[in-house]
Amino acid sequence: MFLIVGYVIILASSLGTYAVHGSLAALWVPTEYIALVGLTLGAFIGSNDLKVVKATFGALPSLFKGSKYNKAVYVDLLAMLFEVLAKVRKEGLMSIENDVENPHDSPIFGKYPSISHDHHVMEFITDYLRMMVGGNLNALEIENLMDMEIETHHHEAEVPGHAVSGAADGLPAFGIVVAVMGVVNVMGSVGEPPPVLGKMIGGALVGTFLGILLSYGFVTPIASLLGQKANEGSKVYQVVKVVLLASMSGYAPQVAVEFGRKVLFSNDRPSFSELEGELKARKGK
Repeated sequence: MFLIVGYVIILASSLGTYAVHGSLAALWVPTEYIALVGLTLGAFIGSNDLKVVKATFGALPSLFKGSKYNKAVYVDLLAMLFEVLAKVRKEGLMSIENDVENPHDSPIFGKYPSISHDHHVMEFITDYLRMMVGGNLNALEIENLMDMEIETHHHEAEVPGHAVSGAADGLPAFGIVVAVMGVVNVMGSVGEPPPVLGKMIGGALVGTFLGILLSYGFVTPIASLLGQKANEGSKVYQVVKVVLLASMSGYAPQVAVEFGRKVLFSNDRPSFSELEGELKARKGK
C-alpha cells in the first residue's frame, strides 16, 4: 500500500510540477519507453539464472501486502514452543515424537495455524526437535548448524532484492544509451528547421529523464522493500533458535520462551506480562 502512495507522490512531484510550465505530451516518446524497458529487462534476465528470475517475480506480490510476521504471530509461536517444551519437561522427549513426525496431525501444532501453515518455519522447528528426540546433542554444534541454516535462508531471501537493485543501478545508464540514440538521430536531421530540431532533441533527453526517474523513484523502492521483507522473514528463525537452545541448556519452558521474546523487534515484542497472560490463558484451554 505505501509503495503505491510513494509512487503517487513521486509522479505528482515530477510530472505535476513539470506540467505547470511544460507540456506532458513532450514526454510521450513511445520508442524510448520501449527501448528503455527492453534494455532493462534484457539485462535483468541476462544477469540472473531462471531460479532468481522466478524468485524475484514471485516475491513482487508480497510488496502490496502487510508483513505476515506481527505481534500476534510471534505470540502464537512462543506459545506453541512453550507448549511443546512443557510437554517434553513433563513427559519426556519421546512424548513429542508423533508431533514431530506428523506435524499436520499434531494436536499441539494444530492449535496454531498461523505457524503450522508456514512450511519453512515448521520444517525448521520439527527438524531440530527431531534431533533433540534422536539423542544426546552438543548445544554448540547445534547452534552453529542453526546459524548456518538461518544464514542460508536469509541469503536466499535476499536474492530478489539484490537482483532488482542491480536493475535499478543500470537504469540511468540505459537512459543515457537511449538519449544518445536520440541525439544520433537528431544529428542526421541537422537540416531541419529549429522548431523540429528542438522537438527531436527534447525527445532524446526524455530517455535520460526516464532512466533516472524509474531507477530512483520506482525500482529502487522495490529493491529496498524486498530487502526489508527478507529481514522480517529471518527473525522468526532466530526466535526458534534461541528458545530451543535455551531448553537444551536446561532452562524451564517459561524461561526459554523469554529468551525468544527478547530477540524480537520492539514493535513486534509482547511485554513480559502480555506473554505470561497469554501462556496462562492458553494453558487453561
